[in-house]
Amino acid sequence: MISAEESVSGVGKIRERLGVLFELLKFRLASLIAFSGAMGYCLGAREVRASDMVLFVLASIGITGAANIINQILEKDLDRMMKRTASRPLPSGRITVEQAAIWAVVLGVSSLFIFVTVFNLTTGLISLLSLVLYGFVYTPLKRVGPIAVFVGAFPGAFPPMIGWVAATNHFGLEPGILFAIQFFWQFPHFWAIAWVLDEDYKRAGFKLLPANGLKDSDTTLQIMIYTLFLLPIGWLPYELGMTGINSAFIATIFGVLFLAQTFHLMRKCTDKTARQLMFGSFIYLPIVQIAFLLDKL
Repeated sequence: MISAEESVSGVGKIRERLGVLFELLKFRLASLIAFSGAMGYCLGAREVRASDMVLFVLASIGITGAANIINQILEKDLDRMMKRTASRPLPSGRITVEQAAIWAVVLGVSSLFIFVTVFNLTTGLISLLSLVLYGFVYTPLKRVGPIAVFVGAFPGAFPPMIGWVAATNHFGLEPGILFAIQFFWQFPHFWAIAWVLDEDYKRAGFKLLPANGLKDSDTTLQIMIYTLFLLPIGWLPYELGMTGINSAFIATIFGVLFLAQTFHLMRKCTDKTARQLMFGSFIYLPIVQIAFLLDKL
């Protein structure tokens, strides 16, 4: 007969294991990516059904979580070297590689099943490509050089395009524009993060900053150039009739503010201004995407 203490202990262990599995997902990151995909779905769909939206979000979180787990498995030993990641489940020994791999397979297969059966084959194929690029191409390239940021920008920009294709089952300029906005946004976003975490990244041998890899004017110039692209691209959803004029103005205003932060970084070249740009990138994308959604409604 199981005692009350043993029962409580067993429940505690189950909750702890579920907490580790949840932590491996990187849920906050996965949910932001799922929101981006849901935005593309809503823009493309003639009618948004709640059941389809729930399944799309769950599959998006699942496929993103699978990619995140692959990343953590491959970087397990490197994560031990960095203060920011040393306490993650794998480097801290709270879960084995085999268990994490099984969890990644479960998430990936179930998500792809939903994409293909509920939506369409194209959605599933792009999602699979995104997982492969992020998990098996971008991840090892992080120790090679800033080419990793360019490669990683592709799976990072797929979500709104995946959402549009899931809703419409066809490509075109519209999903391409949604892809382009998120693609160019990622360069100032990732490089601001790489600037702030440069010391920690160097411990693991990550080489993500552009130009000569230094925190200098050459790097800030490249950050500014990629941010500049967001201004004309932010108008294109309106020009294509995807959204209204209000969101175009909002995209322009926040694009200018975002660009101003890059000039501020160019003048100061400090960790503080890079951190401000990083937070600015977290604000720009969801604000613009919410504006697109509200303008369509």
